[in-house]
Amino acid sequence: MRITERLLAFTLLGSEWVLWLLVGLSIFSVTVMVERAISLRMRTPDFEGLSRKLLNLLGKGDLEAAKEVLGTPLSPEVRIGLVGLGELPRGRTAAGEAMASARSRERLILERNLGALGTLGNNAPFIGLFGTVLGIIRAFADLAKTQGMGGAAAVMGGISEALVATAVGLMVAIPAVIAYNVFQGKVRRAMGRVDAMAHLILSAAPETAAVDAESAARLPVGSSQVS
Repeated sequence: MRITERLLAFTLLGSEWVLWLLVGLSIFSVTVMVERAISLRMRTPDFEGLSRKLLNLLGKGDLEAAKEVLGTPLSPEVRIGLVGLGELPRGRTAAGEAMASARSRERLILERNLGALGTLGNNAPFIGLFGTVLGIIRAFADLAKTQGMGGAAAVMGGISEALVATAVGLMVAIPAVIAYNVFQGKVRRAMGRVDAMAHLILSAAPETAAVDAESAARLPVGSSQVS
């Protein structure tokens, strides 16, 4: 059998299987949107007030009180802040590297499944269009088999059914694109607060405390400094 005949046999399956595929993709899309909406529904602290308190406490070198001010890690910026404060006695470099690593992990968590949602939003219309093309091919093939009986009415009926695939593809894509943009906006705002928290901790840390901590870390066990 020639390749043209094989491809024609495939296209004559029509668009119904494409519609079922789009139904499955729509279920996946809704699942991702609900999961991301729950995950990104985070409680954001008063960042301005929190910044003023942290600046005051870090200026005094009171790291324990600063950790208490941050409280429970319910938001990315709080988790980053706690990581930075925990590593700050080892020096600014160690704290900065620890917060950079934690920042990368936070971004991966926040952006989970968003790539799939964006891909679905961009490609669902093309999947629907593919189903429409298959439906039109089948409509003309059915017209050829009936040797023109029914005329344009038979073709128009088949084409109208085929266009349903394009409409369903758009119905899947539009909510996915909207949700993707909304979630990306939330991720950008959260990462902006994370960066602000990291810079706040590093800039407000006393220089002398960092130097003393780094010097103490380099001392061998059992040794002591002589004044």
